Amino acid sequence: MDIDDAVTLTQDRLAREGGTMGDLLGHFRNRISPVLIGAPEWDLILECAGKLPITMGALPFGFELPLHEPGPTADFGVSLASGTRAAAVFLERARTDETDGTAKAVARLFERMEAANSPLREIVGRKLMLEYDISPTQDGESSLPGMFLRPGERPIVGAGGQANDVGMVVDALASCIGWEIAGAERKNVERAYLAQPEDTRMDSFGIFPSRSRSIRLAVMGFKLQREVCSYLTNTGWPGDISAVDSVMSRFRERANIVRSGVNIDVREDGLGPALGLTLIVRQRYTKDSRYWLDGLTDWDPFLEALSHEDIVVPEKLTALADWVSRPATLFAKSGRYVLLRGIHHIKLVVSGDRLREAKAYTFMVISGAVCD
Repeated sequence: MDIDDAVTLTQDRLAREGGTMGDLLGHFRNRISPVLIGAPEWDLILECAGKLPITMGALPFGFELPLHEPGPTADFGVSLASGTRAAAVFLERARTDETDGTAKAVARLFERMEAANSPLREIVGRKLMLEYDISPTQDGESSLPGMFLRPGERPIVGAGGQANDVGMVVDALASCIGWEIAGAERKNVERAYLAQPEDTRMDSFGIFPSRSRSIRLAVMGFKLQREVCSYLTNTGWPGDISAVDSVMSRFRERANIVRSGVNIDVREDGLGPALGLTLIVRQRYTKDSRYWLDGLTDWDPFLEALSHEDIVVPEKLTALADWVSRPATLFAKSGRYVLLRGIHHIKLVVSGDRLREAKAYTFMVISGAVCD
């Protein structure tokens, strides 16, 4: 059974369970350390997830865990694909609820994906990621989640002459929330692509409608440390490149870094001052059937390297090490499922002259395509 068929089967079975993503998450509380997500914070996540259909559990979902913050806080991320049961819920909300800005944005984006011979679909496929900021002060009714697209169908590679592809994806994301990309903003996006070395790829595009305006670009696949520093110079990143070089050097001395990536925020006046740095110890390939399978010890060397950084809360690092676990069997009224958990990546945020933040992005994947 291929992945799309497995997702469809899982969605159909989850629909028989009924309820929301909040109901689904409620079953997993005992699998998540209170050191990573506290009780009040968990309640806020359940409140957010309670507005989402349970069928979204058939695609990967997970948490952004700030390892540098002493409090057990987290943000919540989900995946959504056009043409699915979950997508139909958003489309219906867009038609019937004028106040649902998220549903309306999703509907606009999916309309472009589902158009005949859609050039957008040829690049990114049908999948969209949503990232919800979870905060006691966040107005959940009016705020929109971050929205991300990944060019998994037609990879956008450095020196590949794909500036038009970059512009198309950015335009699609921006227009779904009413932004127009023009002038200096468009030139800065293009500059960020044209500066990419040959072996790198544009891994994802993101927007945060409820934050200050910028386009988040994730560029992955840098082989050499000096390539990262040269890229930052060529894009006009205003931060301290020597601080980035220092962070990379420390981690390369402690762990086997196979590739590196950067997250940059493109604005009308150039790049934002903060830099997200991703150091890859396990290369993931989107089309790999084992993409979501982590070895139990794959992340140990990097977590050990991270433990030497003063900003990291040791108790959180210990709890994170237990996140990666063997596939678990779940039983529900609609049958048997398999649950996978792992760490997708860890992002280091450099701003000013030092490392300021460390965030772990964890995932959970549920599949009902289980052989009896």
